[in-house]
Amino acid sequence: MQNTEIKQLTKHDLTDFQQLVVLFMEVFEHEGNTIPGAPYLKRLLARDDFIAFVVKIDDTVVGGLTAYELRKYYSEISEIFIYDIAVQPKFQRKGLGKRLLSALRDYCGTSKINEIFVAADQDDQQAVDFYHTTGGRAERVLHFNYLAGKQQL
Repeated sequence: MQNTEIKQLTKHDLTDFQQLVVLFMEVFEHEGNTIPGAPYLKRLLARDDFIAFVVKIDDTVVGGLTAYELRKYYSEISEIFIYDIAVQPKFQRKGLGKRLLSALRDYCGTSKINEIFVAADQDDQQAVDFYHTTGGRAERVLHFNYLAGKQQL
């Protein structure tokens, strides 16, 4: 594809980040949500434990990923949790998701981070297939969610 760029976002890339958030909302069908305000997104981009990459074609964001560095307390080595990764449907199956993962892996290599993990709903066959074909190893785990606040146990 012509004019394709993978770019790690910095605190100066608010417009690209806003485009990525809108893309995630569309791809994950969260259209009812509203995009957070610019001050919030700027603070997030400025955090040293937040990582965002976009893939742009002709200066338009067509995909991206967001991730968090999780610092361990029993080791000085961190892990990366991929929070979201998506490519617009018309650009899927063209290697862009693989390029995003490759960029994140390169980032981890230069940052001395030795492991990346991501959660996928086992019913989301497209995501499961993508992670398998990109070298991910599936682990069987249970994921528990709690509501915050005063809940009776």
